[in-house]
Amino acid sequence: MADWIYILNPDRDTLDGEPLDKEEMHRLAEEEPELELWLSRRYTMKPGDRLWFFITRPEAAVAAVAEVDKEPWEEPGAPYLVAATLLPEATKALYRDPVGRDELGLGQVRSVQKVKPHALPALLARAGL
Repeated sequence: MADWIYILNPDRDTLDGEPLDKEEMHRLAEEEPELELWLSRRYTMKPGDRLWFFITRPEAAVAAVAEVDKEPWEEPGAPYLVAATLLPEATKALYRDPVGRDELGLGQVRSVQKVKPHALPALLARAGL
């Protein structure tokens, strides 16, 4: 199992016209947890990997988590996609107590990157996993 940081910028990233911010991710975890997300390239994600959603505004922190359902695929004329399901209880815990940028040790922020080994214990603890 691998753990990935997936960066969300509410100014750019939307779902059905709604910004993907902390509140929207919390709502989706409760009401519509199954997602298909865009990837800039095909990452080596596997079913069971976790996606930790780092939301850049207003507070830069991980505030949601999902599990990858199947390997990324390419749609004709579109970017790569990955199917994932938000984990409601873990997302609720992160919503209440997000993991900040300093705790993650993020340097240059890319759209998707692997979680640094030293950051994983904080993520798992805050998510109750």
